[in-house]
Amino acid sequence: MEFRKLGKTGKEVSVIGLGCEHLDRKPYAQVEETVNAVLEYGVNIFDVFMPGMEIRENIAKALGNRRDKVMIQGHIGASDVNQQYDISRDMPTVKKYFENLLRIFGGHIDFGMLFFIDTEKNYNDIFETEFVKYAEHLKKQGDISHIGFSSHNPEMAIKAINTGIPEMLMFSVNPAFDMLPSTEYVFDHFDNGFTPELLTGIDPKRAELYKLCEQKQVGITVMKTYGAGKLLSKDHTPFDKPMTVPQCINYALSRPGVSCILPGCQTAAEVHDTMRYFETTAEERNYTEVVFSGKNDFKGSCVYCSHCQPCPVEIDIAAVTKLLDIANLDRDNVPPSIKSHYQNLAHKGDECIKCGHCEERCPFSVPIIQNMADAAELL
Repeated sequence: MEFRKLGKTGKEVSVIGLGCEHLDRKPYAQVEETVNAVLEYGVNIFDVFMPGMEIRENIAKALGNRRDKVMIQGHIGASDVNQQYDISRDMPTVKKYFENLLRIFGGHIDFGMLFFIDTEKNYNDIFETEFVKYAEHLKKQGDISHIGFSSHNPEMAIKAINTGIPEMLMFSVNPAFDMLPSTEYVFDHFDNGFTPELLTGIDPKRAELYKLCEQKQVGITVMKTYGAGKLLSKDHTPFDKPMTVPQCINYALSRPGVSCILPGCQTAAEVHDTMRYFETTAEERNYTEVVFSGKNDFKGSCVYCSHCQPCPVEIDIAAVTKLLDIANLDRDNVPPSIKSHYQNLAHKGDECIKCGHCEERCPFSVPIIQNMADAAELL
């Protein structure tokens, strides 16, 4: 297993965690088998947004005395109406369901997530009411360690981050969603399928969000890595051919700010299939051919795919470019952490010998040589 720091929380999380949604209403034996499988691989973060009593208790029971091996991402505002999850802002209901979650998992939740901020109303109902004060109270008294939030809308996510309150974000990340205009709602495409004509390059708002998260050290945990399975399906992919699981994982993990993905494995077999990611080669993880097959306009935009490698002087071109992109958000106020990350790279932009091999290999015509020079000057 590989681990990454989850932004300013300082917690080290496994780059592959477990989204527990698809364990809901499954027999306990299946829940236990899946939990045991992920723990054997070193997974240490679970997302438990589901408000139903049975699924929460089944996960806790399966963990048993291993609760301290796992960090729980639990959601404030997820409630259960007629055995269907709902979004609640009614404070007695919110407290009832979150306090139930606390009780089941030993009185402490690692990441308390402000649930579902996708619209202006969602934002106002949380940040302009006692809802957010409740979350801050939970943190102050030690019931939760960190405050995060979940969203599918880049504009609302940016707005929430700029309050300075959240330390982390759960966000839907995959190449199809990243290419949807921010005016489109991702759930419309869950139901109706992707509209390939809309996918014309990385949406600027999504690119801005990822860079902002890296800049402000707001760690991202990823949902919808496979686009609800549509990216893996030859019948539903918006690209010329389906992606593979390793390609989807690699894409998500290559976004700025991303710490881990949370796939919804529901059996031990699915866990084993997912973990084969660590056995794949760089070429098997390479997603550029598939993403570029849609003839989308990525010209000049780095997607951090490392197709430009190897560099004869061993510069990690994607890492340098990612830091430069984040610095370019505000060139006059580059965060010290970004400069520090750059200075700690084994090989920096000023070592570029301008051989041009990287630009020949880049499928998106990124001006890599100029980027290396800009990074050397700015960072």
